[in-house]
Amino acid sequence: MNILYDEQLDGVLPDVDKQQLLDDLRQHLPALEILANPEELRPYECDGLPAYRTTPMLVALPRHMEEVQVLLRLCHQRRVPVVARGAGTGLSGGALPLEKGVLLVMARFNQILHIDPDARLARVQPGVRNLAISQAAAPYGLYYAPDPSSQIACSIGGNVAENAGGVHCLKYGLTVHNLLKVDVLTIEGEHLSLGSDALDSPGFDLLALFTGSEGLLGIITEVTVKLLPKPQVAKVLLAAFDNVENAGHAVAEIIAAGIIPGGLEMMDNLAIRAAEDFIHAGYPVDAEAILLCELDGVEADVHADCERVRAVLTAAGATELRQARDEAERVRFWAGRKNAFPAVGRLSPDYYCMDGSIPRRALPAVLNGIAELAREYGLRVANVFHAGDGNMHPLILFDANQPGELERAEALGGKILELCVAVGGSISGEHGIGREKINQMCAQFNSDELTLFHAVKAAFDPLGLLNPGKNIPTLHRCAEFGAMHIHQGQLPFPELERF
Repeated sequence: MNILYDEQLDGVLPDVDKQQLLDDLRQHLPALEILANPEELRPYECDGLPAYRTTPMLVALPRHMEEVQVLLRLCHQRRVPVVARGAGTGLSGGALPLEKGVLLVMARFNQILHIDPDARLARVQPGVRNLAISQAAAPYGLYYAPDPSSQIACSIGGNVAENAGGVHCLKYGLTVHNLLKVDVLTIEGEHLSLGSDALDSPGFDLLALFTGSEGLLGIITEVTVKLLPKPQVAKVLLAAFDNVENAGHAVAEIIAAGIIPGGLEMMDNLAIRAAEDFIHAGYPVDAEAILLCELDGVEADVHADCERVRAVLTAAGATELRQARDEAERVRFWAGRKNAFPAVGRLSPDYYCMDGSIPRRALPAVLNGIAELAREYGLRVANVFHAGDGNMHPLILFDANQPGELERAEALGGKILELCVAVGGSISGEHGIGREKINQMCAQFNSDELTLFHAVKAAFDPLGLLNPGKNIPTLHRCAEFGAMHIHQGQLPFPELERF
């Protein structure tokens, strides 16, 4: 693996007597279900990024918050690292376990505690599925806006940990914009309540700090989310283009016209064909790119916005324009996009899903850059974008059984992320850093910034026991990463300085 992660942990994690820890846990928590046998541990060796696998030392499956609190205190006292896991759908290795640590699985905390339709909020446990919140709120005409493609399976605790987005985040925001309060336990078992049921709370905005912290600061025990009224009307336009550059320019033109769609998604030809073969959504398979633009709100406004978007797309060079004729076709259009990942998985034995974010103005240049990199590394790339907010998901196709292909896929993925940074973007839009992107953190942040990140981590977790080795690289590792790039002449994309 082209990764600096394992070396980063050398000399950091303590030696742990597995049997002694198991005996201590069973003595203090006799009702806690603990998995310790190799065959029981195997299903937990990775999250949704299976290229990285580690068998955990122990897996704890608590049902009561008191069990979580006592377990954390015991692990803190004995200097045992803890990694939290929810549904395991993460795509950056954030829930990758440790050979010398406890994997704390929060999936059994799956109750919706309270829905308040008047205050438009829901209190839920961290193991509640994203989609289940909207299903529970539907009788009140409400829903929870962030909708990752994995929403049928992913849990809200993981959404908070990774600051997940989804196809409608352009208009309605990421997870952080749809939270009111998060209850957490520190590594010492101390309870903290961040935020409030009101729209604002005094003091530092620790709720925003904790959202997206990837399990490095505490364990999520309860989440209070905002609920929104269901839009009166939602219409979807599908626009086909004969080149991806025109599609990229169209995205910027829609936003520049003062129109904020509920969702604005882009797919290239490889992704279009894969999704159409899998879902039969009615996509034009000869198009080099398509845009899906959803407009929602009251009927009069939606009708007017549809006409304005049609004019923009036509001027941008759309070769075909279609509006979903009814709700069933609208659902099919979105089903093709939301199933793009599994659809592309049918084209190749393996694929590597990247996650970067770029300014909308750079979309055409980045698409060309990805195509050039794909040719350089000899691998196919299918592109799927949350185009409206610049969150891109290139899917790198490879075969791990072919010698060197996994390493080439990793190297290509790293160069794509560095391209995102070079044009003024970020190495993550919603998947998080985890283990996957820890090298590229060195490309995005300087030593002073990384030192500050480590200080924030130390304020919550002085011993570094929560999810160690993820998200924030050491300065030593970044020095090695920089030296490697300079030695190999790989300082990325100087020709893109204009961005």
